[in-house]
Amino acid sequence: MSRLSGYLHRTGKLIRDNASRMLRMEGADEPSRAPKLLFTFNNHEDIQQFATGSDADVGGFSTVHFELDESTAKPQPSSQEKPSSPLDITVNRPTGKFWGEMKLNVRPGLEGRIRAGYAGFRSKPRPTLFGDLTDDVSNHEYLALRVRALGHPRTRNSYFINLQTDGPITTDLWQHRLFFRRDDGGWEDIFIPFKDFVLTNAGELVPHQIKMYRERIRTVGISLLGGNSGVEGPYELGIDHISAVNAEDVTDASALEKVPTEGTQWERPPVL
Repeated sequence: MSRLSGYLHRTGKLIRDNASRMLRMEGADEPSRAPKLLFTFNNHEDIQQFATGSDADVGGFSTVHFELDESTAKPQPSSQEKPSSPLDITVNRPTGKFWGEMKLNVRPGLEGRIRAGYAGFRSKPRPTLFGDLTDDVSNHEYLALRVRALGHPRTRNSYFINLQTDGPITTDLWQHRLFFRRDDGGWEDIFIPFKDFVLTNAGELVPHQIKMYRERIRTVGISLLGGNSGVEGPYELGIDHISAVNAEDVTDASALEKVPTEGTQWERPPVL
């Protein structure tokens, strides 16, 4: 899809969605709690909606790739095959593959001047005739991701999910660490309460935390922050989809068993 056709498609979608809400008189009824699919990663067009970046852009040596992995499009297992665990998740379609090499060194002359050790991808802004297209997740409690952690084991505890809202400070990001329960490279669903995200700016915690403006989520991304933990090595993350859900949609209740501050790299101050 060309840039112009994509622009017109998003504008048309916004008009249709708003007209549909008016015809259905949304607002008079209870808000929908149905799961809301935000992004899929199952074809080349899906992958093209995302941009990548790394410390190599400013003088580091980390590498970053984000592409379609068609090796995950495997036939369904036979009915005789039993899963090794009732929580095993099978994905039989192409998925996104975020991979590269995390490095902490920088080019000569830049030592102490730049911070290396990061790579990431995030959704591109979606402009329309009426401004950027955003997602309203104010009726949902959790961000849900179907992912799998591969690469070197030491890199698996340094992934973060990043949300950008439609606010005046474009460098503000809401962030939460991704914790994986599996260590065998298998697929799993991760559920993160929106209330547990912390507000950061330029990689630093914002001292005065505020409530996330969940009515207008502008971009979603994932980053690997090896510089925070001194981690180097090959990394790889598989991703199938990202959605917004509620408690009744959580497929594995044990995924929610954590203390409130677990999943962030900071001790969260009170929300004002």
